[in-house]
Amino acid sequence: MTTLNTLKTVGWLAALAAACGGPAQQETTTEPATHAMAGLPDLAGRTVTVAVENDYPPFNAVREANGEAYGWDYDVLAEICRRVNCVPEFKTAPWEGIFEALAAGQYDLAANGISVTPERDQLVDFSAPYMTVGQVLVVPFAATVDDLASFQADTENSVGTQVGTTNETAARANFPAERVQTFPDFDAATQALLDGTVDALVADNVSALRIIAKTGGRLKLGPQISNDEPLAFAFPPGSALVPAFDAAITSMKQDGTLDAIDNRWFTP
Repeated sequence: MTTLNTLKTVGWLAALAAACGGPAQQETTTEPATHAMAGLPDLAGRTVTVAVENDYPPFNAVREANGEAYGWDYDVLAEICRRVNCVPEFKTAPWEGIFEALAAGQYDLAANGISVTPERDQLVDFSAPYMTVGQVLVVPFAATVDDLASFQADTENSVGTQVGTTNETAARANFPAERVQTFPDFDAATQALLDGTVDALVADNVSALRIIAKTGGRLKLGPQISNDEPLAFAFPPGSALVPAFDAAITSMKQDGTLDAIDNRWFTP
């Protein structure tokens, strides 16, 4: 299983810097396969609707120049559907309420680098994990932060994060409640850090590098907090798609295709 904090930051920053901004993409559809790969389930060419934010590079984003949607999610889901004979139709969806929308059957699945948690597992079903991420501090470029323990020990230090995320959970697990400020999204949290309202952000590896790229080098990675969050695709409860997607993910791990796509997006 790929672990994101082992991947090279230089390649992330280049990819993320190119991905920022742009109008929302309403949907992207690929041509159907004619049959499933040998030994894998066959979904008979059915269209599967995939919820993505289209603002979460390198998993999904929209090119500012031409409005083209792209990213890791697009490449991986195209390959999954090639193997099990389906057609991914990407729908732009807000992060807030995405699990409730899935549970109500508004989408066939959601991508977007979703962390598997017990709470979310009560609402939706998950595929087999495709990688693991962790939590990290994001700090001002000029800040000297030697390690997590020293940052925690300074009672003047506060952290910001996005409300309702596993990032918030990690922040509250590592800092007293009075030293944690939540924001509706990471853009607002990032501005608070740049303004000096908070001293660091708690974010997963993906969000952290996206934030750094968008701020033009004014921020940097700080100490790692954890490295134990599996990411997976989310489905409505009882979805018949899960076994087919699990089989495709397993086959992509076994033949090296998943690693090749990871390297395309996460390394120079």
